[in-house]
Parts: sequence; C-alpha cells; structure tokens
Amino acid sequence: MKNERRGAAGTQLIDRECVRALLESDRDDATLVYVRGECVVLPDAEVDEAHRGLVIARRDELLARMPGQKPTDQVLDSLAHRLDNIVRDLGA
Repeated sequence: MKNERRGAAGTQLIDRECVRALLESDRDDATLVYVRGECVVLPDAEVDEAHRGLVIARRDELLARMPGQKPTDQVLDSLAHRLDNIVRDLGA
C-alpha cells in the first residue's frame, strides 16, 4: 500500500484533507501520524516505536464517533480542528 501524505495548509497542522485521507483509507487499521511536519496515514503495523508517541488518531476511532454518517466538509473541519489541537499538545 502506498503511504498517503498530506501537508498541512496555513497555520493548521492537521487539515480537512488529512482527516479525509485517514477516513478514506482502504486499510481498517489506518493510523494518522504526524511526522516531520506532515500528517501521514499508515497501517498501524508500520508505525515504529520511534513514532508511536506521534499517533494522532486511528481510523476506527473516528468512524466510531460518526456511525453511519458520511462526513461533510464541516464535520471534517471540526475533526481536523480537534486533531490539530492534539498535535499541538504533543509539541509539534
């Protein structure tokens, strides 16, 4: 599987496209990790120990918050804002 990388726009570290990439990943174990200034979607098994502390969210966690709901741009922006705060709390 090709790793999906998205750069953050403007002052936001995690944006709508990062969240969309995570939710639209074809992997059930897709994980959003913040590495070297980029959000990266990886299979959980590919997140090494050095980057475990930089895991922002897992696909199944986000899907559980919106059962059966197709995410609108507003929902994606809201999730991005929450995840952006997590990244900042981690010291990115």
